Amino acid sequence: ELSNERHRPLGIGVQGLADVYARMRLSFEDSEAHELNEKIFAVIYYASMTASMELAQTDGHYETFAGSPLSQGKFQFDLWEQPPVSVINDTLTLDWDTLRTQVMTHGVRNSLLLAPMPTASTSQILGNNECIEPFTSNIYSRRTLSGDYVVMNKYLQRTLLDLGIWNEDLKNMILLNRGSVQNIKSIPKNLQRIYKISWDLSQKVLINQAADRAKYVCQSQSLNLFVTDP
Repeated sequence: ELSNERHRPLGIGVQGLADVYARMRLSFEDSEAHELNEKIFAVIYYASMTASMELAQTDGHYETFAGSPLSQGKFQFDLWEQPPVSVINDTLTLDWDTLRTQVMTHGVRNSLLLAPMPTASTSQILGNNECIEPFTSNIYSRRTLSGDYVVMNKYLQRTLLDLGIWNEDLKNMILLNRGSVQNIKSIPKNLQRIYKISWDLSQKVLINQAADRAKYVCQSQSLNLFVTDP
């Protein structure tokens, strides 16, 4: 309690990054996904830092702000010695220099802001994939008190329904392939690429995306790696 009152850290996280990619028909491996990943976390960091600075104007900065890197105008990406993303799209630009001046002038209410956590339970409740992770399977059995249920990747199923190829045989093929669609010839190659599960992906992709977002993560991030045969 004493520590939290002094430093006022927050742990802002996300869920459903894989859902975003699926909705935009992107694979984790696509360069557009890597670019989008960094922009998402740049915006979250910028917006939360702005809000914390505005709170400090009315409620005062956190007790140990003086002497901190932020008091010297150093954002997380400055500590990493990496340039931030400034242009998000045609209508949104992040003015880091102005925000830096405001933070040095008014302080911030919170010592830490971002900490993307696993979000496993809340993601299940809200129907999203957890945190920053890829789908671990496109189809799996979920056991609850009321019985066992087969859960399908809703984005893949909707696409297969639109193509008119979704049926019981295809569902069983995906089950036999442990939730992967990589070896099912009736599924188009572009969908195989988009719906690679965690075990199909190069883990370097996940590591690189973690590194790309890390310069905006001032606390920590939860990253799992998936290796079938260590």
